[in-house]
Amino acid sequence: MNKCAEARQGRPVTVEHAGVTVTRVGVNLGAEVSGVDLRQPLSDKAFRAIEDALVDNGVIIFRDQYITSDSLMDFGRRFGELTVHPFAPHEEKAPELIKFRNDENNPPFGTDVFHSDETFRAEPPMATVLCAKEVPALGGDTIYVSMSAAFDGLSDRMQRFISGLEAVHDLKPFRALFGNSEEDRKNLQHFERLYPSQVHPVVRIHPVSGRKVLFVNPQFTISIKDMDERESRSLLDTLFHQALIPEYQFRHHWAPHTIAIWDNRSTQHYAVNDYYPQRRFMERVTIRGGPVAGVEPADPVSVRKAKYLVPAHADRHGGHKPQRHVSGN
Repeated sequence: MNKCAEARQGRPVTVEHAGVTVTRVGVNLGAEVSGVDLRQPLSDKAFRAIEDALVDNGVIIFRDQYITSDSLMDFGRRFGELTVHPFAPHEEKAPELIKFRNDENNPPFGTDVFHSDETFRAEPPMATVLCAKEVPALGGDTIYVSMSAAFDGLSDRMQRFISGLEAVHDLKPFRALFGNSEEDRKNLQHFERLYPSQVHPVVRIHPVSGRKVLFVNPQFTISIKDMDERESRSLLDTLFHQALIPEYQFRHHWAPHTIAIWDNRSTQHYAVNDYYPQRRFMERVTIRGGPVAGVEPADPVSVRKAKYLVPAHADRHGGHKPQRHVSGN
């Protein structure tokens, strides 16, 4: 007879504190929370139990929560300040509230790839709260993956190799929203100034649990800083593949009035795009995060290709520089 997950993972399957019951539903991440009505004010002790459950399980699920948009925002604010997504569809009077109304005339965009939300920011979100209002009869699941488990699953040698490396994150999927007109190019430049590419550690340290997290994703991560393009691409492909391993995943099947909260500091997710043209209506708020801390950065000299190693005083760009006086011809 197989031993239960409690014996394998060293954590109980079910815990209860301050009237909040947390039941694990996945081995490496995922738990359901009961005993809570999010329409009602939460005591500080009950909220701390929810915060602890989020850190311990990566994603937590609340079922049968018949809450309003205002209540959803109020609940999100218990975790911290809400942010405004620069591109997502939102409520006009409450820009913090994202509304995904997908149907035959408005197919989903850019969510069917593993990612942690908005890592193109200098300080990516701490967590995301998503509430299902209307779901398709079939399909529309969300797959979550523990990037702590993904890191732990790498060989010791690979863990040592990537620790200290840094990766460049960019708003690349949203570049498709801009055309080639002069106005579109100016608009894109405006957002590039607001959200320049950011450098985050490949291995981050979770600020609460202290666990190491593999912090690269195929939606926003474009390269390893200072690394040759071919080596960078090969390494990122290898690291991206860790999110595809089923043992590190938890697949959530939505029902109306279900709320999921995920920890963007330790998880990634993938919204399965298999339900078009059925309707799917979700509301979301995102909680502001903080700086991304990792282990001590590697010496750039140890990352660069040997032929690029030149003395510090030398011009590494061979005299090339922007020539503002030259026309575009």
